[in-house]
Amino acid sequence: MPLLSLTWTDHVTGRRGFLVVDRLVRGVASGGLRMRAGCSLEEVTGLARGMTMKEALHFDADDPTVRYVPLGGAKGGIDCDPREPDAYGVLVRYLRAMRPYIESFWTMGEDLGLTQDTVDRAAAEAGLVSTIQAVHPLLDDERAARQRLADAFAVRVDGLGLDALVGGCGVAESVLTALDRAGTAYRGTRVSVQGLGTMGGATARFLSRAGLRIVAVADVKGTIAHPDGLDIESLLAARDPYGTVDRAALRPGVLELPGDAWLSADAEVLVPAAVSYAIDTGNQGTIKARWIVEAANMPVRPEAEEALTARGITVLPDVVVNSATNAWWWWTLFGDIGPHAEEAFAHIRRAMRTLVGTMLTRAETGRTTPRAAAHTMAAARLQVIAERYGWYR
Repeated sequence: MPLLSLTWTDHVTGRRGFLVVDRLVRGVASGGLRMRAGCSLEEVTGLARGMTMKEALHFDADDPTVRYVPLGGAKGGIDCDPREPDAYGVLVRYLRAMRPYIESFWTMGEDLGLTQDTVDRAAAEAGLVSTIQAVHPLLDDERAARQRLADAFAVRVDGLGLDALVGGCGVAESVLTALDRAGTAYRGTRVSVQGLGTMGGATARFLSRAGLRIVAVADVKGTIAHPDGLDIESLLAARDPYGTVDRAALRPGVLELPGDAWLSADAEVLVPAAVSYAIDTGNQGTIKARWIVEAANMPVRPEAEEALTARGITVLPDVVVNSATNAWWWWTLFGDIGPHAEEAFAHIRRAMRTLVGTMLTRAETGRTTPRAAAHTMAAARLQVIAERYGWYR
């Protein structure tokens, strides 16, 4: 059971929001806030547990030079479509209600349906100094740390903010590590991506630049596809803040297909990078890919993963694959890396290569799935964290 689980009801609209703190480490838990229609307490509880594991998986107990010590895991969620006219007001009121928790022990940022700019603006209206102020007492030099993170958020790379790229860099490196271990060439490998928001868009950019062909991309309007590969940069330039691509900007020859066509695309790699529970027992049979790489949180239902595994399809789990965004925040804030793009990308690539490689080796030697291997790794590291910093259950 999580340490804390609560449900909030907006007194204006009746919409509900949730906060789940799975675990505290040094009195603090980390995890973003999502906003989507249909968000539930069960969903947020699973996401909070996943955050605990993501934090633990980046814990290096043997390196005394590492400044960042993982935090606990938490997650927030609001059952509201972020496109609704009253969504921003709901967000502000939610943050006002959660202010005591954010000030005391919950550090949070953007997740599905929200941008960091929106979260920061709403947090200021709610009277918060920062959405990560609970971690400030753990910093050696708070002023320098906050400036370092602010400088990092100001960095732009080819038109996109560094903060919007780091997660996709980690997802892409997970894909490339799997291809390398299988002896599969990058050039010619086909990829289908669900979602062209922060995570999906950055993943598509990094994989395209590595030589892979992005043959299909799905958003709320449907699937965009081309067998020879899509022009990812033009699609990124034509998307709105929610990751929806303006169809008027599509180039000749690009196909517009139904929304679920990304699942059955002729591709070796499938990247669900949007909503949770996208792949279930009802649609998993249409998948032709060899690898499913979970850029989104909880996109594959457990029973669907069992069926996929039986068919020889490897699922690389979210707790590893999309963990770089969270880790980058803390590596930067605590001072393990500076506010520079190349330093951030290099650090992420090294960390993800090590983590994904270790996970896949354990899965192979233990004759189990990558997810089971990742969970075993996380459990072992959580035990060390509890012994070293205390147990807050």
